[in-house]
Amino acid sequence: MKLGRDVEIAVIGTGFAGIAVAYYLCTEYQKKSVLLIDSRQPMSYTSAKSGDNYRNWFPHPIMVDFINYSTDLMECIALESPDVMQMTRRGYALTTRRTDIDDLIAGLHAGYGDAESDLIRIHSGPSSNSYQPIDAADWTAAPNGVDVMSNQDLIRRTFPSFSPEVAHVLHIRRAGAIDGQQMGQYMLQRIKQSGGKRLSAHVRSIGQQQRFELEVEGPDGIEQINADVIVNAAGPFADEIAAMIGVDLPLKNVYQQKLAFDDQHGAISRQLPFSLDLDDQELNWTDEERDLLADDPDMAWLLKPILGGAHCRPDGGDKRTWVKLGWAFNRESSEPQQELANDPHFNPNFPELILRATARLNPSLQRYSETFPSSWTHYGGYYPMTNENWPLIGPLGVDGAFVIGALSGYGCMAACAAGAICAAWITDGNLPDYATQLSLARYDDEKLMTEILNSPSKGIL
Repeated sequence: MKLGRDVEIAVIGTGFAGIAVAYYLCTEYQKKSVLLIDSRQPMSYTSAKSGDNYRNWFPHPIMVDFINYSTDLMECIALESPDVMQMTRRGYALTTRRTDIDDLIAGLHAGYGDAESDLIRIHSGPSSNSYQPIDAADWTAAPNGVDVMSNQDLIRRTFPSFSPEVAHVLHIRRAGAIDGQQMGQYMLQRIKQSGGKRLSAHVRSIGQQQRFELEVEGPDGIEQINADVIVNAAGPFADEIAAMIGVDLPLKNVYQQKLAFDDQHGAISRQLPFSLDLDDQELNWTDEERDLLADDPDMAWLLKPILGGAHCRPDGGDKRTWVKLGWAFNRESSEPQQELANDPHFNPNFPELILRATARLNPSLQRYSETFPSSWTHYGGYYPMTNENWPLIGPLGVDGAFVIGALSGYGCMAACAAGAICAAWITDGNLPDYATQLSLARYDDEKLMTEILNSPSKGIL
């Protein structure tokens, strides 16, 4: 083993979370001795599979405040970079064919909390005078809150590609898209400029005497890293890192899939916001297909209603032609695989399923169910998550050890706030009022845990 090197802070993991905490340690708190450790290239595992979206629509005001804080920080980066991450703010359009949406309205009130009276706007008439149309891309001019559109004439004018069956649209306005990879690269550049370093190595074990002793293995063999502080930002492998110091994390990993394709026929407008179908649905199989599926025990589930949430958005900016589709219907956890496509929940039929599902909301996509796109990419990644779908940010219960993880399917949009909060924990900086509720300490708050575990929505998209 090589002689050990000494650092003040070792960050284990170079996904969005690890990079973000190192960024704020280096730039906000002027830490010079920060080492990022990962055997993979930065953002090449689950962060590479990000939907690159953001939204402040969550079923609890703490999560709304958390994501609003993260969006504030992303906007600061967009202004200072300048806009290296190509931030847009066309919103999230949540759609349903149901006539009764009292539960959805109640969910909005629960999420926006004390501010809800100013942020929830109901549009039940055909007039659009009180509805601010979608701007092409200018996030600086977009309104906040949500517009509930309950008039089909208004819906048709605003979203002409939607199925005429859509009865209501909840247009979340502080929401949109970013280029997460570019945001991460910008942070890495700033980390390097501030004196932070990166090591390509796998953490084999962690001991603790007066300092942490990390045994790592890289291209040049095994060496020891001595650190005063360690940050567990290992994403789907965070529980393995925590176990090395005797901590059991309440984590699971759920594999979800996406499809991106070249929309050569222009089926989806480049101005369309992230559009999600809230309704459960049965896919439109032919009679022959139904008979074949019914005869296959592994495929028969496709004949039953599937959880809502199929979504679609243009990808890559106004001048490109790609579209990104997703549907987080899997709810079963699995052990993370080194090669993501080896997960047992990887479904080779997902491209066909998602095209059928999203065509129900945007009928113009139906042509791709009949003639598959010529250029497309099917991929998947893990949602590392707690049962309540809240993050874990803060002390790990061992002096000098911290965690930033369980960022589920919202890692890209939450990374900035998660990184800033974790950095503040490490340096005794200023923490937001809700920081304790995002840490392991929340499990000692029986009232909060009962409230969020019994919530009808966990905010999973």
